[in-house]
Amino acid sequence: MKVQIIPTLSDRNIDAQARSSQRQLALAISAVKTEQERDLTLNLCLVLDISGSMAGKPLETVKQAAIAIIKELHPGDHISLVVFNHQATTIIHNQLVQNISEIEEKIHNLVADGGTALDEGMKLGIKEVARGRRNTVSQIFLLTDGENEHGNNQRCLKLAKLASESSITINTLGFGENWNQDVLETIADSAKGTLAYIDKPETAIQEFKKLFVRLQSVGLTNGRLNIELMPGVRLAEFKPIAQVFPETVELPVTPEGNFIGLPLGDLMTNPEKVILVNLYINQLPPEQHSIATIQVTYDDPALGKNNLNSLPIHVYVEAQTNYQSQVNEQVQKSILTLAKYRQTKIAEVKLLQGDRQGAVAMLQNAANTALRLGDKSGATVLQNSATKLQKGAELSQEEKKKTRLASKTMLQD
Repeated sequence: MKVQIIPTLSDRNIDAQARSSQRQLALAISAVKTEQERDLTLNLCLVLDISGSMAGKPLETVKQAAIAIIKELHPGDHISLVVFNHQATTIIHNQLVQNISEIEEKIHNLVADGGTALDEGMKLGIKEVARGRRNTVSQIFLLTDGENEHGNNQRCLKLAKLASESSITINTLGFGENWNQDVLETIADSAKGTLAYIDKPETAIQEFKKLFVRLQSVGLTNGRLNIELMPGVRLAEFKPIAQVFPETVELPVTPEGNFIGLPLGDLMTNPEKVILVNLYINQLPPEQHSIATIQVTYDDPALGKNNLNSLPIHVYVEAQTNYQSQVNEQVQKSILTLAKYRQTKIAEVKLLQGDRQGAVAMLQNAANTALRLGDKSGATVLQNSATKLQKGAELSQEEKKKTRLASKTMLQD
């Protein structure tokens, strides 16, 4: 595998007469197969909520989903299973996938009871995955249907950060209406995974399979984006960098001089990750100028090699005496994608502050932005939420969750 980096500026030309120019730089980053690539070894841990509220059809469908995923694994892959209610238990310690029938039996025997201690489940899950993470793609599927009533949410976030630092990706699955979206979203964002929503038991298998397809597309791990800005080029001061695809995630950054380093997590063959960087460029004389150098460091589990470097990529602008705009439409879509997410977040804040009219206006803006992106399903969700608030009604927990997801992802390709 190798890393592919495609840099694109919102406008590659700048006005040589202007004292400062603002540009957005979109970086499309993916893993690309080379000849005779072998399949990567997967190292998967399922961390499942078996609290009392999961009793009946919810747990039964989750059992089916878990078994369906395990049957997709190969004999050389690793599997482990942790369950939690008010305490956590390791049902299957990290092991090679061999006796599927024995694993199935243990899953079938799970019984729902007790409260919820999400952090205890995370702790054991990370411990199990760590046992098999050498030269593997290591991921956790973390499912819960409730609040972390017997645990500590801050501990969850610390564990997510620890997982990320250990090259372990955590994907979160919220089941039903009563799970804490802020907590599960932050865990997934911090541990470079994705958030899935199982709104009804019938969709459990579908959502598990979506995550598994994503897991299978990982080609390289422990990616880190390194950006060197040339003199006279600087980041915007407020939230200058965000991931906009496949999910929108604000990326906190602390530059060291002109150098910026950002963890990327796993790099997939499909979909690519798109990072949007907001830059300011000082006045430049008329000619072509390099404004940044981009490089990615990564691990290649197939080769058993770590801390590899991609070839450096240079980003150029053309300073023109007679400036002619050359706007890139694909970067404009990335800008709109980020705008949709931020408009919805502002709407949530305004609603908490009691500014219902302001929340409605921002959700309507987000819906219009989704339409401009061609995301009709997302626009419908966002507009329905705006309309309901405008009529004086309250959004249900399900509607709030779907609204956030509509802002964070494309519901329609």
